Amino acid sequence: MSDQNPPKLKVAMLVYPRLTLLDLAGPQSLWCMQAETYLVWESLDPVVTDTDLTLQPTHTFETCPTDVDILCVPGGFGAWDVINNARAMDYLARAGAEARYVTGICFGTIIMAAAGLLDGYRAATHWATYPMLESLGVEGVRERVVIDRNRITGGGVTAGVDFGLTVLSELRGETVAKATQLLIEYNPKPPFNAGSPEAAGPELTAFAASLVKDDFEQNAMPAVMAAAQRRKAAAR
Repeated sequence: MSDQNPPKLKVAMLVYPRLTLLDLAGPQSLWCMQAETYLVWESLDPVVTDTDLTLQPTHTFETCPTDVDILCVPGGFGAWDVINNARAMDYLARAGAEARYVTGICFGTIIMAAAGLLDGYRAATHWATYPMLESLGVEGVRERVVIDRNRITGGGVTAGVDFGLTVLSELRGETVAKATQLLIEYNPKPPFNAGSPEAAGPELTAFAASLVKDDFEQNAMPAVMAAAQRRKAAAR
């Protein structure tokens, strides 16, 4: 019989300004009964998320344990500032070298790639950011969740729930993951069939892309290109 009271998992989740709250809250709500969660940032000052709700970091880069079971990097429009933050990149490189599983959701996989955590791995990301992922030398796989050895990545925002269940199944088994799915009554029936570019069609996809065009051009692409150049220079 399997252990009914296994030790709590240790989970380190990166938090940062303009984090997409659902990227963090989705998987964390699935793991919380099985895990102790560390919210990690460069200071303990409250972090304002994309919803204007705040998160309180529990650990800094210097105080968070690195021998965690799950290192998780959520996404958000603040991702581009994280990529330009040398302390954050150094922390992720250190923590990623020791974590049992290195994981991320949505734009978080772009942060992971910039930190070198996806070198030689396949990964998922938000549908709009696959070119960024590939410009950092990572093979993008357009799936809801991608497992490549101890790297587990999810697509955009709501994929974090599927991602969270997948990670939970890997670490605690399918029965626990299924029971957790039932407890949160995750049985989605969306009112529209527009949750992917293929389902939405080209006109709606173009409209959605236009909503983030300025941020991508002014913030995302310069940060990603700078990260790509740093990685090329380091490889010489």
